[in-house]
Amino acid sequence: MKLLPAILFVLMFQSCAEKKTDAKMTEATSEVAMKENLQTNEENFNPKKVVSLNFDELQKNYFQKKNDSIYVINFWATWCKPCVKELPAFEKLAVDYSDKKVKILLVSLDFSDILESQVIPFIKKNNIQSEVVLLDDADANSWIPKVSPEWSGAIPATIIYNKDNRKFYEQSFTFEELETEIKLFL
Repeated sequence: MKLLPAILFVLMFQSCAEKKTDAKMTEATSEVAMKENLQTNEENFNPKKVVSLNFDELQKNYFQKKNDSIYVINFWATWCKPCVKELPAFEKLAVDYSDKKVKILLVSLDFSDILESQVIPFIKKNNIQSEVVLLDDADANSWIPKVSPEWSGAIPATIIYNKDNRKFYEQSFTFEELETEIKLFL
């Protein structure tokens, strides 16, 4: 009789261990299936490569152009609802003003470790055609005032500039509002 509780305990422990193993196998199988599905989707999707830059690289490559184009640089993130809401306005602006040499750059402030898992799928899902870079520079206290001394760090935020003028906006835009601002640079 003393052996019966010990046998029952061993059987219960074994049963729980098998369920955990089954759960881990199911989880692993699901993870493999998700990765395969993502790879299949990525094969059908060929976005412009999303480059990860620190602030010095971003500033050197995008903030110092002195030609006849108008540059619109928007700081956003996939988790920011006002940012996501205004993205179609930037996309429409890029299309409607492409003959006016208006260039759009979307600077993602998402964490670099979610670039592959969240940012690129977001770009694909929303059919973002504008150039996107990921700002991978944790020292925001040093680069935010370099973007604009007026910037509190809140997003969305946008810079519009050409060789003669530069303006900073810490706000969301509708297409109409954005178009009004662009016309000041034409």
